[in-house]
Amino acid sequence: MTIFQKIISRETPADIVYEDDEILAFRDIAPQAPTHIVIIPKTQIRSVAAAGPKDAVLLGRLMLVAAEIARDLGIDESGYRLVTNINRHGGQSVMHLHIHLLGGRQLSWPPG
Repeated sequence: MTIFQKIISRETPADIVYEDDEILAFRDIAPQAPTHIVIIPKTQIRSVAAAGPKDAVLLGRLMLVAAEIARDLGIDESGYRLVTNINRHGGQSVMHLHIHLLGGRQLSWPPG
């Protein structure tokens, strides 16, 4: 069981900022920006690479929820970044699909 599954089941506490039947979003415990939210599906999907056609609507909803959270937190006008890491070389540390919403400061590229 991943840490995200434990957060979904409330075995592990989290600072939740959004929840519906399919999606949960919470503040990252090691933020990389003033606003750093992790957005996850409640269904176990390893990564975008492991998603299939049946997951298309859920993947779209994750993006729309990210935009809604950015608006709610007041960073939509200044801008933000959405990141998903895939597997070890992509920097994925929890093998459960998740999107990082980063904002609240000027972000550089490449990230470092």
